[in-house]
Amino acid sequence: MRIWSGILCIVFALCTALVPRAHAQDSISFLRDAEMEHVLRAWMTPVWKAAGLDPTAVHVYVINDPTLNSFVAGGQNIFLNSGTIMKAQNANQLIGVMAHETGHIAGGHLARKTQIMKNAMIESVIGMVLGGAASALGHGNSGGAGVLAGADVGQRAFLRNSVTIEASADQAALRYLDRTHQSARGLLEFFEILQQEEFLTAQHQDPYLIDHPLTEERVNYLREHVARSPYSSAKDPPEWVAQFNLVKAKLGAFLGAPSQVLAAYQASDNSEAARYARAIAYYRIPDLKNAIPTIDGLIKDFPNNPYYDELKGQMLFENGRVADAVAPYQRAVQIAPGEPLLNIELAQVQLETNDPKYLAAAKSELTGALRDESDNPDAWRSLAIVYGRSGDIGMAALAISEQNMAQGDYRQAIGQAQRAQQLLPAGPQRQRAQDLLAEAKRQQQQAQNK
Repeated sequence: MRIWSGILCIVFALCTALVPRAHAQDSISFLRDAEMEHVLRAWMTPVWKAAGLDPTAVHVYVINDPTLNSFVAGGQNIFLNSGTIMKAQNANQLIGVMAHETGHIAGGHLARKTQIMKNAMIESVIGMVLGGAASALGHGNSGGAGVLAGADVGQRAFLRNSVTIEASADQAALRYLDRTHQSARGLLEFFEILQQEEFLTAQHQDPYLIDHPLTEERVNYLREHVARSPYSSAKDPPEWVAQFNLVKAKLGAFLGAPSQVLAAYQASDNSEAARYARAIAYYRIPDLKNAIPTIDGLIKDFPNNPYYDELKGQMLFENGRVADAVAPYQRAVQIAPGEPLLNIELAQVQLETNDPKYLAAAKSELTGALRDESDNPDAWRSLAIVYGRSGDIGMAALAISEQNMAQGDYRQAIGQAQRAQQLLPAGPQRQRAQDLLAEAKRQQQQAQNK
């Protein structure tokens, strides 16, 4: 599991003055983990198909944030706070939440919300103008109150329309769950948890309540659906139950204090999830004398789980045993050849050995992974190292430009694309450098005009 920071620019920035909390260019950190992303994608693929979406075009990103929230942004991207996963009690609840967000994608709600925010802004401005006019007509200090009232008008307009959109996403989620023969009980349970949060003061409420206004009508609609749906008693498959327990144990073990993790998953608990959590806690102390035997035991008992080999590789790599880490990562990739994050991790470890024999293999791992992870800056940086060590400076510059673009550093992207353009011979790679240069300039100009 890796944590990396990024800037998330969301169109919701339009409503900064209208709602208590806006996603205006927040600097956030993402949790990238092959296992977690594989599990979430496997659960959601039937739902995305039921919604008429191409599963390969939809992405789920987990944000390192302990609060409870989820949202859609930047097209077909679902963002899920780590706190939402940790607060969930089963897979069905998480699937219900993501089905709701899928309803936003399929319904084109992101574009609609943007327009609603613009309209709310207009209403707010009109209210402010009227307030100013009242002051000019000799109503003393009422002008200030008029400005506040104008902002309140805009906020009420946004929330009123937002409730309608949220209800529409609820209804879509229920259709998708029925089509896939899954229970909507998890989504109802999630909303009932949120209802309890509504009694808290605003500063202690989870952000979900602010971004997704909850009404009694919405909750009652879900209750009625659960009461009549033929799938309300459907249970999560045993495989999903096991996956949920492992992902939750893993996430908690990586984000929590090792001492607390070991207290929660005591040595007397021999369940797979408990052993997994203890292995991670030991490694984070670091206590390899206990961590390695624990993860080796899981590898022995569950030889087809690539993520145990991945964890062993991570343990060895981060404790200076770089050469020893290659074999576990290779086994992980052999078991799960279609997981690009595993390919990227293997390539990075191979490069860190500084052994030339791994150079061609690392290049192959990275070029394959980048077909699915084209916006992964770590992968592009590693590929630049491969080209640099191979003496191909033009391709190294091109890869660095791709890395800069993925990071939103358009100034550096322009410089490296120009360098690549000068060094590369005529052909598709030089054309790619020209395309990157044009796109980086366009993005830089757009950012300067904001």
